[in-house]
Amino acid sequence: MRRGWLAVAAATMTVLTACSGSSGGGGGSAAIASGDPAKVSGDITVLTNRTDLVSDGTLKKYAAEFNKTYPDVKVSFEGLTDYEGETKIRMTTENYGDVLLIPNSLSVGQYPTFFAPLGSAADLSAKFDYTDHATVGDKVYGIANFGVANGFVYNKALWAKAGVTDWPTTPEQFVADLQAIKDRTGATPYYTNYHDGWPLTNWTNAMGSPSCDPGAHDALATTAAPWSAGKDLYSADKLLYTVVHDKLSEPDPTTTNWENSKALLGTGKVASMWLGSWAVSQMQAAARTAGQDPADIAFMPFPAQVDGHFCSVLRPDYQYAVNVHSQHKEAASAWLNWFITKSGNAAAEGSISSVKGTALPTTVQPFQDKGVKFIPEAQAAAVQVAKIDKASEIGITSQDYRQHLVDVARGAAGGDMDSFFADLDKKWSEALNSAG
Repeated sequence: MRRGWLAVAAATMTVLTACSGSSGGGGGSAAIASGDPAKVSGDITVLTNRTDLVSDGTLKKYAAEFNKTYPDVKVSFEGLTDYEGETKIRMTTENYGDVLLIPNSLSVGQYPTFFAPLGSAADLSAKFDYTDHATVGDKVYGIANFGVANGFVYNKALWAKAGVTDWPTTPEQFVADLQAIKDRTGATPYYTNYHDGWPLTNWTNAMGSPSCDPGAHDALATTAAPWSAGKDLYSADKLLYTVVHDKLSEPDPTTTNWENSKALLGTGKVASMWLGSWAVSQMQAAARTAGQDPADIAFMPFPAQVDGHFCSVLRPDYQYAVNVHSQHKEAASAWLNWFITKSGNAAAEGSISSVKGTALPTTVQPFQDKGVKFIPEAQAAAVQVAKIDKASEIGITSQDYRQHLVDVARGAAGGDMDSFFADLDKKWSEALNSAG
């Protein structure tokens, strides 16, 4: 079953790559609406990965508020459970909604093919953070609703039950703490979310934290062996490998379930997951629903320090974009702008709004209180890194290579950590040379 899905995904990406040099069909700008809202009209469809907010009516409530300002725009929502996989398939056609989240599988250089420009980099970067992550030339093609810090969402009460109250400062200490949780509580110390896959992609966002280097991602453009000792990808992937290899994760990763994982962590059956800060409020909500104290759910940084400080990379969550083929680009951009600047969704999610000048949410306040350094992820070499990654066929922002890492670590695939990393370094080095 999974092999078939991968075959479809691989074929889909081949099609996307093949058309990435085209002009993008519909063309036209979707400049952020600034005119008379009463003159904006049209029916638009918004694609989202938040199936929960579709099913519980939350997004409909936002649309009702939006219609108080834009009465002639009808907004419909479509929640996709496998967002990455389904959008990759849809984007081989022109029918991928009017507003959507930019899939991780697309490189920045492909954005003008699929999305309409939202405005100039000079104008939008003055209003929003993270616009450099979606800028091609002098145009911005996507705006994040919010940014995220990266770390471990964890059940603080469960860790305390195991006798651990301080944040671990090294990967080795983190693994030892997980072992203590397993030995003293019987809970699952770490949950991979292997089956859904996309949570595993967040491990790439650890780059910059072990070294406290905002340029760690850009350095991939000139690094021949990113999985060698001392490099950030090595530190992150070694930690994940060790956790799985030492049987500190769920017994059968093929049966994991993202939605269920929230309740597992919220009720103390699971101790920790590596995710973005956006996940804290969802886990707290799950704890509350189960009659547990939401204050038990907390957030800790990657277990490494530089000069006595933890570091957490700040980067955008999914960026919202307008389909270049949309027949109602003005209405689509009006929704995009209103949702990010007026809906209050970022605050409701306990996330760091991309609107400049917004205060930090309470979910990451402990990071600030304990002196964690927030470092923005540089993107000066993003296009070149994506080019090398594509040539290597590794997919550092995809789930597949880390699912393979988990398989090797648990003995379901051949090799060991050293051979796995050596193979990755070989592919990356060859791609670095071929990509110039």
